[in-house]
Amino acid sequence: MRVGTWNVNGMRAALRKGFAEHLEAVAPDVLLLQEVRALPEQLPMAWRAPEGWHVTWHPAEKKGYSGVAVWTREPHHVVAHGLGGPDEEGRVLTVEVGDLTVVSVYLPSGSSGEHRQAIKDAWMPTFQQWARRWLDSPKPVIMGGDFNIAHTENDIHNPRGNKKSSGFLPHEREWFGELLAEGWHDVQREQAGEVKGPYSWWSNRGRARELDRGWRIDYLLANDAAHKAWSGEATTRRASGLTVSDHAIVHADFEL
Repeated sequence: MRVGTWNVNGMRAALRKGFAEHLEAVAPDVLLLQEVRALPEQLPMAWRAPEGWHVTWHPAEKKGYSGVAVWTREPHHVVAHGLGGPDEEGRVLTVEVGDLTVVSVYLPSGSSGEHRQAIKDAWMPTFQQWARRWLDSPKPVIMGGDFNIAHTENDIHNPRGNKKSSGFLPHEREWFGELLAEGWHDVQREQAGEVKGPYSWWSNRGRARELDRGWRIDYLLANDAAHKAWSGEATTRRASGLTVSDHAIVHADFEL
């Protein structure tokens, strides 16, 4: 089973820029989407419930903002929207497909100012506590999405120049490390080893996209049961982050 995650930076724009072609090339069985920034009724009819897919949308209440979705080839059951309380920004969607539980995650960004950083800082421990419920599950669980944090210096092209940037702040990196220490497995990093990248997001400034000067902020995190089923392969499709979105698809294969 191939599980992919993709921040599409606006579903309507992504459809115009070649979303379908990359979807066909990657051929996931499960697709976790973030930043869809659209209500289903705002999409072309064919993409509200695409043929061959079972789709659940979880848009933000604010139009044109945030929002996540889960697409599966097999029927799925929705477990929860959000973290057990209101999720007005559409940031977490959990579904079950067969014996697999998947979570599409879009952590807040703090890059727009102190107010949003404060929201992000409050959100992180709440999410961490919520995520613990899945760690000891005997069934496989995969959390995928845009975590808006580059964990280590290998996950960002210019660590020195971004030490005070949201997404690479010491306490954010420490928090992500705690997730892994508690038992979540970062399969992309395990596959790539201790090298720079592979990056999954690029700024539109300073030829960052052309020169592959990016950040790795999109992850597939597996609990022990999912990790045991992981094939050892994980891929970041850079082309999808250059032509369709500012983020690339990250996908991995599991023997489920």
